[in-house]
Amino acid sequence: MKRILFMVIRLIYMVPYWFYKICKYGKSDCYTEEEKYDQLHSIMHRINRAGRVTIDAHGMENLPKKDGYIMFPNHQGLFDTLALFESHEKPFTFVVKKEMENVILVKQIIRLLKAQLMDREDLRQSMKVIAKMAQEVKDGRRYVIFAEGTRSRNGNKLLDFKAGTFKSAVMAKCPIVPVALIDSYKAFDTNSIKQVTVQIHYMEPIYYNDYKEMRTTEIAVEVKKRIEEKINQTYEKFKNY
Repeated sequence: MKRILFMVIRLIYMVPYWFYKICKYGKSDCYTEEEKYDQLHSIMHRINRAGRVTIDAHGMENLPKKDGYIMFPNHQGLFDTLALFESHEKPFTFVVKKEMENVILVKQIIRLLKAQLMDREDLRQSMKVIAKMAQEVKDGRRYVIFAEGTRSRNGNKLLDFKAGTFKSAVMAKCPIVPVALIDSYKAFDTNSIKQVTVQIHYMEPIYYNDYKEMRTTEIAVEVKKRIEEKINQTYEKFKNY
Protein backbone atom coordinates (compact mmCIF):
# COMPACT_ATOMS: atom_id res chain seq x y z
CA MET A 1 0.00 0.00 0.00
CA LYS A 2 3.03 2.28 0.19
CA ARG A 3 2.82 2.94 -3.54
CA ILE A 4 -0.78 4.15 -3.34
CA LEU A 5 0.22 6.71 -0.71
CA PHE A 6 3.26 7.64 -2.81
CA MET A 7 1.01 8.22 -5.84
CA VAL A 8 -1.40 10.38 -3.85
CA ILE A 9 1.40 12.52 -2.42
CA ARG A 10 3.02 13.07 -5.82
CA LEU A 11 -0.30 13.93 -7.49
CA ILE A 12 -2.11 15.63 -4.61
CA TYR A 13 -2.49 18.82 -6.65
CA MET A 14 -4.32 16.90 -9.41
CA VAL A 15 -6.46 14.51 -7.36
CA PRO A 16 -9.37 16.94 -6.64
CA TYR A 17 -9.56 17.96 -10.31
CA TRP A 18 -9.52 14.37 -11.56
CA PHE A 19 -12.12 13.33 -9.01
CA TYR A 20 -14.32 16.21 -10.15
CA LYS A 21 -13.92 15.21 -13.82
CA ILE A 22 -14.76 11.55 -13.16
CA CYS A 23 -17.84 12.58 -11.18
CA LYS A 24 -18.91 15.12 -13.80
CA TYR A 25 -18.59 12.72 -16.72
CA GLY A 26 -20.17 9.88 -14.76
CA LYS A 27 -23.29 11.81 -13.82
CA SER A 28 -23.97 13.26 -17.27
CA ASP A 29 -25.44 11.66 -20.37
CA CYS A 30 -23.99 14.44 -22.51
CA TYR A 31 -20.75 12.53 -23.07
CA THR A 32 -20.21 9.48 -25.25
CA GLU A 33 -18.81 6.22 -23.92
CA GLU A 34 -15.57 7.03 -25.78
CA GLU A 35 -15.28 10.48 -24.17
CA LYS A 36 -15.85 9.06 -20.70
CA TYR A 37 -13.31 6.30 -21.20
CA ASP A 38 -10.72 8.68 -22.69
CA GLN A 39 -10.81 10.71 -19.48
CA LEU A 40 -10.02 7.64 -17.38
CA HIS A 41 -7.46 6.30 -19.87
CA SER A 42 -5.50 9.57 -19.73
CA ILE A 43 -5.66 9.80 -15.94
CA MET A 44 -4.40 6.25 -15.45
CA HIS A 45 -1.33 6.91 -17.59
CA ARG A 46 -0.39 9.86 -15.36
CA ILE A 47 -1.10 7.92 -12.17
CA ASN A 48 0.98 4.91 -13.19
CA ARG A 49 3.92 7.05 -14.25
CA ALA A 50 3.82 8.95 -10.95
CA GLY A 51 3.73 5.64 -9.09
CA ARG A 52 6.88 4.43 -10.88
CA VAL A 53 4.98 1.68 -12.68
CA THR A 54 5.67 0.96 -16.34
CA ILE A 55 3.05 -0.92 -18.33
CA ASP A 56 4.66 -3.20 -20.91
CA ALA A 57 1.73 -4.16 -23.14
CA HIS A 58 1.76 -6.80 -25.87
CA GLY A 59 -0.73 -8.28 -28.32
CA MET A 60 -3.03 -5.32 -28.86
CA GLU A 61 -3.26 -6.45 -32.49
CA ASN A 62 -5.04 -9.59 -31.24
CA LEU A 63 -8.03 -7.63 -29.96
CA PRO A 64 -11.08 -7.98 -32.25
CA LYS A 65 -11.47 -4.87 -34.40
CA LYS A 66 -15.24 -4.73 -34.22
CA ASP A 67 -18.17 -5.94 -32.14
CA GLY A 68 -18.11 -6.84 -28.47
CA TYR A 69 -15.86 -9.26 -26.65
CA ILE A 70 -15.00 -10.32 -23.11
CA MET A 71 -11.50 -10.28 -21.66
CA PHE A 72 -10.61 -12.83 -19.00
CA PRO A 73 -7.38 -11.86 -17.19
CA ASN A 74 -5.74 -13.60 -14.28
CA HIS A 75 -6.25 -11.63 -11.07
CA GLN A 76 -3.09 -10.76 -9.15
CA GLY A 77 -4.06 -7.74 -7.13
CA LEU A 78 -5.48 -4.27 -6.76
CA PHE A 79 -3.39 -2.86 -9.62
CA ASP A 80 -4.78 -5.14 -12.35
CA THR A 81 -7.50 -2.79 -13.57
CA LEU A 82 -5.06 0.15 -13.75
CA ALA A 83 -2.88 -1.85 -16.14
CA LEU A 84 -5.93 -2.61 -18.28
CA PHE A 85 -7.16 0.99 -18.28
CA GLU A 86 -3.80 2.33 -19.47
CA SER A 87 -3.09 -0.29 -22.14
CA HIS A 88 -6.54 -0.92 -23.65
CA GLU A 89 -7.26 1.90 -26.10
CA LYS A 90 -10.97 1.33 -26.68
CA PRO A 91 -13.70 1.67 -24.05
CA PHE A 92 -14.50 -1.33 -21.91
CA THR A 93 -16.28 -1.89 -18.65
CA PHE A 94 -16.12 -4.58 -16.00
CA VAL A 95 -17.89 -6.76 -13.46
CA VAL A 96 -17.04 -6.00 -9.84
CA LYS A 97 -18.11 -7.59 -6.58
CA LYS A 98 -20.96 -5.80 -4.82
CA GLU A 99 -18.80 -5.11 -1.75
CA MET A 100 -16.92 -2.45 -3.75
CA GLU A 101 -19.95 -0.32 -4.59
CA ASN A 102 -19.35 2.25 -1.84
CA VAL A 103 -15.55 2.44 -1.99
CA ILE A 104 -14.48 6.00 -2.77
CA LEU A 105 -13.31 6.48 -6.36
CA VAL A 106 -14.26 2.89 -7.26
CA LYS A 107 -17.89 3.95 -6.86
CA GLN A 108 -17.39 6.88 -9.21
CA ILE A 109 -15.59 4.76 -11.82
CA ILE A 110 -18.38 2.17 -11.68
CA ARG A 111 -20.85 4.91 -12.52
CA LEU A 112 -18.59 6.42 -15.19
CA LEU A 113 -18.21 3.13 -17.06
CA LYS A 114 -21.63 1.72 -16.19
CA ALA A 115 -19.99 -1.35 -14.70
CA GLN A 116 -21.96 -4.29 -13.31
CA LEU A 117 -22.12 -5.11 -9.61
CA MET A 118 -22.33 -8.81 -8.79
CA ASP A 119 -23.43 -10.26 -5.46
CA ARG A 120 -21.56 -13.54 -5.33
CA GLU A 121 -23.81 -14.78 -2.50
CA ASP A 122 -26.98 -14.29 -4.57
CA LEU A 123 -27.18 -16.76 -7.47
CA ARG A 124 -30.29 -15.19 -8.98
CA GLN A 125 -28.76 -11.70 -8.97
CA SER A 126 -25.52 -13.07 -10.44
CA MET A 127 -27.40 -14.71 -13.31
CA LYS A 128 -29.20 -11.42 -14.04
CA VAL A 129 -25.84 -9.66 -14.24
CA ILE A 130 -24.48 -12.34 -16.56
CA ALA A 131 -27.55 -12.07 -18.81
CA LYS A 132 -27.35 -8.27 -18.93
CA MET A 133 -23.64 -8.41 -19.62
CA ALA A 134 -24.21 -10.90 -22.46
CA GLN A 135 -26.80 -8.65 -24.08
CA GLU A 136 -24.53 -5.62 -23.86
CA VAL A 137 -21.67 -7.57 -25.43
CA LYS A 138 -24.02 -8.60 -28.25
CA ASP A 139 -24.68 -4.88 -28.71
CA GLY A 140 -20.95 -4.21 -29.09
CA ARG A 141 -19.67 -3.41 -25.59
CA ARG A 142 -16.40 -4.84 -24.27
CA TYR A 143 -16.12 -6.34 -20.79
CA VAL A 144 -13.50 -7.55 -18.35
CA ILE A 145 -14.24 -10.22 -15.76
CA PHE A 146 -11.73 -11.90 -13.46
CA ALA A 147 -12.52 -15.59 -13.74
CA GLU A 148 -10.63 -16.54 -10.57
CA GLY A 149 -13.24 -14.62 -8.61
CA THR A 150 -10.65 -13.19 -6.24
CA ARG A 151 -6.97 -12.23 -6.45
CA SER A 152 -4.61 -15.16 -6.15
CA ARG A 153 -2.34 -13.58 -3.49
CA ASN A 154 0.35 -15.90 -4.79
CA GLY A 155 2.27 -13.78 -7.29
CA ASN A 156 2.18 -15.14 -10.82
CA LYS A 157 0.50 -18.41 -9.80
CA LEU A 158 -3.14 -18.77 -10.85
CA LEU A 159 -6.16 -20.00 -8.95
CA ASP A 160 -8.71 -22.18 -10.72
CA PHE A 161 -10.98 -20.26 -13.10
CA LYS A 162 -14.68 -20.36 -12.20
CA ALA A 163 -16.78 -21.92 -14.94
CA GLY A 164 -19.80 -19.72 -14.23
CA THR A 165 -18.00 -16.57 -15.35
CA PHE A 166 -17.87 -17.96 -18.91
CA LYS A 167 -21.64 -18.27 -19.19
CA SER A 168 -21.77 -14.64 -20.29
CA ALA A 169 -19.52 -15.37 -23.27
CA VAL A 170 -21.53 -18.46 -24.23
CA MET A 171 -24.78 -16.48 -24.06
CA ALA A 172 -23.31 -13.63 -26.12
CA LYS A 173 -21.56 -16.01 -28.56
CA CYS A 174 -18.68 -13.56 -28.46
CA PRO A 175 -14.89 -13.80 -28.68
CA ILE A 176 -13.11 -14.73 -25.44
CA VAL A 177 -9.81 -12.87 -25.02
CA PRO A 178 -7.40 -14.48 -22.52
CA VAL A 179 -5.23 -11.81 -20.87
CA ALA A 180 -2.01 -12.64 -19.02
CA LEU A 181 -0.95 -10.23 -16.28
CA ILE A 182 2.62 -10.62 -15.05
CA ASP A 183 4.05 -8.98 -11.90
CA SER A 184 0.95 -6.83 -11.44
CA TYR A 185 0.89 -7.79 -7.76
CA LYS A 186 4.21 -6.00 -7.23
CA ALA A 187 2.61 -2.59 -7.68
CA PHE A 188 0.09 -2.47 -4.81
CA ASP A 189 0.37 -5.82 -3.02
CA THR A 190 3.97 -5.48 -1.88
CA ASN A 191 5.29 -2.92 0.59
CA SER A 192 7.57 -1.18 -1.91
CA ILE A 193 7.80 1.90 -4.13
CA LYS A 194 10.67 0.62 -6.26
CA GLN A 195 10.35 0.98 -10.02
CA VAL A 196 8.32 -1.94 -11.35
CA THR A 197 7.29 -3.14 -14.80
CA VAL A 198 3.93 -4.83 -15.20
CA GLN A 199 3.46 -6.92 -18.32
CA ILE A 200 0.09 -7.40 -19.93
CA HIS A 201 -0.41 -9.79 -22.84
CA TYR A 202 -3.62 -9.68 -24.87
CA MET A 203 -3.71 -13.14 -26.38
CA GLU A 204 -5.41 -14.48 -29.50
CA PRO A 205 -9.18 -14.65 -29.07
CA ILE A 206 -11.12 -17.87 -28.81
CA TYR A 207 -14.10 -17.45 -31.12
CA TYR A 208 -17.54 -18.92 -30.54
CA ASN A 209 -17.16 -21.57 -33.25
CA ASP A 210 -14.09 -22.83 -31.39
CA TYR A 211 -15.79 -23.23 -28.01
CA LYS A 212 -19.50 -23.73 -28.76
CA GLU A 213 -19.25 -27.49 -28.23
CA MET A 214 -17.38 -27.12 -24.93
CA ARG A 215 -18.83 -27.03 -21.43
CA THR A 216 -18.06 -23.92 -19.39
CA THR A 217 -15.83 -26.03 -17.13
CA GLU A 218 -13.76 -26.98 -20.18
CA ILE A 219 -13.59 -23.37 -21.38
CA ALA A 220 -12.37 -22.29 -17.94
CA VAL A 221 -9.60 -24.90 -17.98
CA GLU A 222 -8.53 -23.94 -21.52
CA VAL A 223 -8.36 -20.20 -20.83
CA LYS A 224 -6.41 -20.76 -17.62
CA LYS A 225 -4.00 -23.08 -19.46
CA ARG A 226 -3.30 -20.49 -22.17
CA ILE A 227 -2.57 -17.77 -19.62
CA GLU A 228 -0.30 -20.06 -17.59
CA GLU A 229 1.60 -21.01 -20.75
CA LYS A 230 2.10 -17.34 -21.67
CA ILE A 231 3.41 -16.53 -18.18
CA ASN A 232 5.78 -19.51 -18.23
CA GLN A 233 7.00 -18.73 -21.76
CA THR A 234 7.72 -15.15 -20.75
CA TYR A 235 9.83 -16.19 -17.79
CA GLU A 236 11.70 -18.74 -19.88
CA LYS A 237 12.50 -16.00 -22.40
CA PHE A 238 13.93 -13.81 -19.63
CA LYS A 239 16.17 -16.66 -18.46
CA ASN A 240 17.75 -16.86 -21.91
CA TYR A 241 18.86 -13.21 -21.92
